[in-house]
Parts: sequence; structure tokens; C-alpha cells
Amino acid sequence: MKNSELKERFIDDKTGIEYIRKGDYYYPNLVDSASVKANELGKYGKLRLKFLLEHKKTEYTCLWLDNKLRSHLLEIDKTANERFNLLMKQFAEQENITEELKANNQMEWVSRMNNIKNRVEEIIFNELIYV
Repeated sequence: MKNSELKERFIDDKTGIEYIRKGDYYYPNLVDSASVKANELGKYGKLRLKFLLEHKKTEYTCLWLDNKLRSHLLEIDKTANERFNLLMKQFAEQENITEELKANNQMEWVSRMNNIKNRVEEIIFNELIYV
């Protein structure tokens, strides 16, 4: 077979893997679909990824090998954000933090909302991120 007759790409019928010719050799065209782009994840997804890498290496590896890491992190991020919004609203209602308080005493409103935010994030960290 002459060089001009060599195919640039072909798919192996047995494995279904695509090969690409670079120079004189064919390399498998493997794509790491389990990897996650940093801009895809929000705060909680990034925190979960960091936790898995630092403390749950086996779980991280299993998720990555099963091609489920990306979907796991996106699901954690989505669930955590939904839970955050729900709990913030519920706690603000329970503690009677209103728009009227915000208009009359902004510093008190900010202080109380920050307190609620810290408690809500602690709940999310313990239930979703650091488990």
C-alpha cells in the first residue's frame, strides 16, 4: 500500500474504536468524556470535585472510569443550588426577615441574611458535598 492510499481515519469493526493516522502510525481517537470543564460547574460542583480528589480518591476513580463523574458533579451542583434557594427562603420566612426590614434597617437585614446563608451552606456541605 502506498502512502497516498493510506486512510487518514478508520473505525475498527471489532472494537468500534476510531483510529487517526499521524505520520506513519494510527492512534486511537479516545476522548475523555468524563472530564469536566471548569466553567461547567458552579461553586458546589467544584467543591465536590475537590473533596473527591483529596479525600475519596477511590470514589472519584470509580465515577471517572464508569464515565459518570461529569453527570455526578453537575447533579450535585444543581441539587445544592436548588436546596440553597429553598432553605434561604424558608429560614428567612421563619425568622420574619422581610423587605420592610431591608428598607428600614439594611445592616440588620444583611447581618441576619448572612447568618442564614452560613447555616444553609453548612447544611449543604454536610448533606451533599462532604459525604
